[in-house]
Amino acid sequence: MSGHGHQLTEEEAAAMFEPPAWEERYSGPEKIWSGNPNPQLVAEVAGLVPGTALDVGCGEGGDVIWLARQGWTVTGADFSANGLARAARHAEQAGVADRTDWWQVDARTFAADGRSYDLVTSHFLHPPDGGMVAVTRRLADAVAPGGRLLVVGHAPSEVFTHLTASQRRAMFVAEELLPALPDDFEALVVEQRPRTMTRDGVTVDVHDSTLLARRRS
Repeated sequence: MSGHGHQLTEEEAAAMFEPPAWEERYSGPEKIWSGNPNPQLVAEVAGLVPGTALDVGCGEGGDVIWLARQGWTVTGADFSANGLARAARHAEQAGVADRTDWWQVDARTFAADGRSYDLVTSHFLHPPDGGMVAVTRRLADAVAPGGRLLVVGHAPSEVFTHLTASQRRAMFVAEELLPALPDDFEALVVEQRPRTMTRDGVTVDVHDSTLLARRRS
């Protein structure tokens, strides 16, 4: 959500949902994220036969690179050109550039346009005003028959005291995404999974809202 150490104003928080704020964040020399894959991705995908994958909101490419290392052919999508450039460099450094490509697109206006993937995933996208339902519907369109959709986000929690009201409202529980699934999808996982995270040197207990669904063949 926010990497700032101070309480954001609502205006600053609104800007965090738009590309320019992320272009600025990704313009510095330091890495924003750890580079480690998100734990729910590892939990749900580690046992699957690799195929094609799309990661929307890929940021610096940690999940894309992990998937590529598992044998997947992966497209990383993000609305930040700077983020995608970083991700491409990281993939090159990891030796998986030949298994990755990059797509600059805003998840809120993303359209599959005939593209389909065996796995479509998104982690910690939090568009405002319940917008993740619409994003999930768009992502589902890109899942191939027999493929899987994995959407993970922050569940609402009192832990996130540093966030604004609008940022907290952008969080969701997995059940709220179910109306986005087309009729030919079967929900496999709909739950809030406990996890510990460290923020500003303090370890806190959080929950990852996790929706995993499969498109029928």
